[in-house]
Amino acid sequence: MANKSSVFDMIGPIMIGPSSSHTAGVVRIARAAIRVLGGIPDEVVVTFYNSFAKTYEGHGSDRAIIGGLMDFKTDDIRIKDALQLANERGLIYSFKSIGNSSVHHPNTIKLQLKKGERQVEIIGESLGGGVINISEVDGFVANFSAQNHTLIIKADDASGAIAFISSVIAQEKVNIATMSVSRKGKHDLACHVIEMDSGIQEITRQYLLSLPWIKELIYIPDIDL
Repeated sequence: MANKSSVFDMIGPIMIGPSSSHTAGVVRIARAAIRVLGGIPDEVVVTFYNSFAKTYEGHGSDRAIIGGLMDFKTDDIRIKDALQLANERGLIYSFKSIGNSSVHHPNTIKLQLKKGERQVEIIGESLGGGVINISEVDGFVANFSAQNHTLIIKADDASGAIAFISSVIAQEKVNIATMSVSRKGKHDLACHVIEMDSGIQEITRQYLLSLPWIKELIYIPDIDL
């Protein structure tokens, strides 16, 4: 008798199953999110939007997101048991669904994560074929793919900040693939998101973080490393 395939057979190189958007992409959103947070969360509230809201249980997106939050890669067989494993590890999670949101991509997930005293909110979109877009970080427009080395810098909205940060990175002969800056208001906190072809040294990151007008620096390597 031939072996039956399950929805989880698609997680990995073979990619058999209903949709990689609902599994592999979801895992990658979660793995990017825990790098923003700085580790595996203690608690998480997951909100599925639009098509995800209607299919997340049947397509295994619930297990994929929790598996990714425990840093399982897309081909990790433990994903099928992720909910049970999370319970055993003491990870507190809950799911919400919003089926009709015209302002969100059809495959959107919001993650509200807590680890100790640190809390972050991430909005990610699964674009198909395992490709993702992290559209927001803590209310700032982000729009990074997590396929490159990424710096997220929260800093005072100071004149010349963009040019200065770019010049520091350039000293390492690192090519900037994309750079975007968003702010919540004039002279308010700004968020710089910089995607690079390669990483920068720890000493450079520490130098940037030592500057009084830089409030937070997060470094995210390629999440598949």
